Amino acid sequence: MRYLFICLCLLTSVNLIGAQQSVDNKEVDSLYREDQIYLNITYNILNEKSAGISQNAFSGGLNVGFIRDFPININRTVALGLGMGLSANSFNQNLKIFSENNSIDFEVVSSGSFDKNRFNLYQLELPFELRWRTSTFESYKFWRIYAGFKIGYVFASNSKFNSAGTSYKIKIDETLNKFQYGLTWSFGYDNWNLNFYYALNSIFKNQTLDGASLKLSTIKAGLIFYIL
Repeated sequence: MRYLFICLCLLTSVNLIGAQQSVDNKEVDSLYREDQIYLNITYNILNEKSAGISQNAFSGGLNVGFIRDFPININRTVALGLGMGLSANSFNQNLKIFSENNSIDFEVVSSGSFDKNRFNLYQLELPFELRWRTSTFESYKFWRIYAGFKIGYVFASNSKFNSAGTSYKIKIDETLNKFQYGLTWSFGYDNWNLNFYYALNSIFKNQTLDGASLKLSTIKAGLIFYIL
């Protein structure tokens, strides 16, 4: 989370300097590009949960990145977006992930039997969007609808478990589908925009729980803020 915050500060600083220079020069850019830096705050929902699995506490995510805007019509109200970003996501639930005999295993535990149980995923993401907006080069307040596809690579992960008698943190990289991908959709006006993500593949790779396939996937809902 700390590294994502530092990246956001650097990107924002560069953008504000550029914006100030444009104001000082009093230039109007008829070849403007929109919404190239983003910050996304999400609530993470586990989808396709096996019997007995439930979420507890708040499961959140933070995404920050840059999307290059490529307008494809004369009025620049329709565009393609291609970018890169970083994300950190946590999932608080009652699926205990533990190491036994040099392998990772899974077990559903009762919600009252532990103080903390969550796994965390850190990803490099590549978003692609088809963008429609009502923008003009004279106004930064406009309606937008962006639909797209995002692929992420999990470069780090861990699971944390704390209870009265046990406390540990383990890496879970070997259990994961390293490439996570899904559909995205954003809608809003000016600074306030809703954002949704629907995963098309599962978080874990070839893992089982009580003899059945573990097919957990992700749905994310939240707010996304764009910086020009």
